Amino acid sequence: MGDLEIRPAAAEDIPEIVAMLADDPLGAQRESPEDLTPYLAAHTRLMADTNQHLVVAAREGRVVGTLQLSIIPGLSRKGSTRSIIEAVRIHADERGSGLGTQLIEWAIDESRRQSCQLVQLTSDATRTDAHRFYERLGFVGSHMGFKLQL
Repeated sequence: MGDLEIRPAAAEDIPEIVAMLADDPLGAQRESPEDLTPYLAAHTRLMADTNQHLVVAAREGRVVGTLQLSIIPGLSRKGSTRSIIEAVRIHADERGSGLGTQLIEWAIDESRRQSCQLVQLTSDATRTDAHRFYERLGFVGSHMGFKLQL
């Protein structure tokens, strides 16, 4: 399967990242791979913010996974810093290979390196397979999330 490299996402990686974001029923409804302009603008903003880590997993030069890790300093929990893992996607050819575990472990290790006391993530209520995956990695379903579309 070749060596795996987890590295910051480059602008050249955006087409592959967006394709993975769009490669499921939920993503197909909300992503627009035919117009990369907003994704490239978002990449520029993310790269300028030291608390944002958009990474890709690459195997033999091919992007096969991605996630975003956000570091958030806070006042609650005695001034704790937390991290949020978002937009975890694995290329269809790599699902079940352990790559998702490697990406989440990278995010947890980076969170520790950034002195975070808590790692959190959200997952759409319909993604039951993902929920089991996160639970196997030690995450606990502890809160109910709410969103307001603007």
